[in-house]
Amino acid sequence: MSTAPDAADIRRRTRELLAAHPPATTGPTDFLRARFDAGLAWVHYPAGLGGLDVPRSLQAVADAELAAAHAPDNDPRRIGIGLGMAAPTILDHGTDEQKRRFLRPLWVGEEVWCQLFSEPGAGSDLAALGTRAVRDGDDWVVDGQKVWTSSAHLARWAILLARTDPDVPKHRGISYFICDMSDPGVEVRPLRQITGEAEFNEVFLTGVRIPDSRRLGPAGEGWKVARTTLMNERVSIGGARVPREGGMIGAVARTWRERPELRTHDLHQRLLTLWVEAEVARLTGERLRQQLVAGQPGPEGSGMKLAFARLNQEISGLEVELLGEEGLLYGDWTMRRPETVDFTGRDAGYRYLRSKGNSIEGGTSEVLLNIVAERVLGLPAEPRDDKDVAWKDLAR
Repeated sequence: MSTAPDAADIRRRTRELLAAHPPATTGPTDFLRARFDAGLAWVHYPAGLGGLDVPRSLQAVADAELAAAHAPDNDPRRIGIGLGMAAPTILDHGTDEQKRRFLRPLWVGEEVWCQLFSEPGAGSDLAALGTRAVRDGDDWVVDGQKVWTSSAHLARWAILLARTDPDVPKHRGISYFICDMSDPGVEVRPLRQITGEAEFNEVFLTGVRIPDSRRLGPAGEGWKVARTTLMNERVSIGGARVPREGGMIGAVARTWRERPELRTHDLHQRLLTLWVEAEVARLTGERLRQQLVAGQPGPEGSGMKLAFARLNQEISGLEVELLGEEGLLYGDWTMRRPETVDFTGRDAGYRYLRSKGNSIEGGTSEVLLNIVAERVLGLPAEPRDDKDVAWKDLAR
């Protein structure tokens, strides 16, 4: 009778992987493919899909062995949407064929993903989206516009929400698709941000044909599928693991220690307060990840994402004040389309400007406050007058 792998078994499997595919002589892509096939990509996933059907906590055992051997990683910042949003949604709602087709190249980083959710008229109220998908034989024909799409200029695939039934209330007439960004009719245009860069895009969909085989979940039940994506998205944004005094607070703390001439009593008090709050948020994130070992992400991830946005904005504001005139400088306003967002490797001006988007991306802070109030604190829901009204009859 076989037993489930434990920490010793994970360690043995990782060392066997390293012996068979030495990082020093194996190309990064080949190594990552072998790691996936060995079940050491995300150990809590099913066997054959990059995992071993073991607790999520055992991932740390494999990661420690791989880090000690200087094994390549899959550059998670570049493929964060695929890892944090598309993969768990495909795992929960995809067919066996979809899981086999998409999860391996997604995790290895061979295929970048983006998220076609928000629209010019459906941002905070995502369920009001108007992009249409009409059934035509074995395909769906999609027309509409999406906005604030990170990495669309790099992506091969997208997770897409579209309205398939305008005659029912807005939450019930949505379907969830996987869209090939290289298909005819997909146009990606850059959106230049306050930072000068264009990591975001707007995406126009004109007569894009999507096979029904790339639909996730039943037709008309896309909102249920989307909730899986959104809960995982907020955990991936707000609950990322950071070391003590890591992230934004680390940059300010280093400046404080290295530049004593900049210190004032008021700035000292504010720094202490934010340092403590950042540490509380970090420890709360650790507790949330421990809860994930036993189940699925819940509304607590929304609270973490709220804290992430507020802290980033307050800490970056303090950093600019601490630096005085230097804080008003901005290093580079070049228009470019970056592959990743780097908060800690850039200057204070970039951090200050880029953090303004933290309270918008991944769910606005206002919407997340409602989620925390209703689903964590159990407060009464806000009144709604559109609950039983067909989408086509809503004022727009």
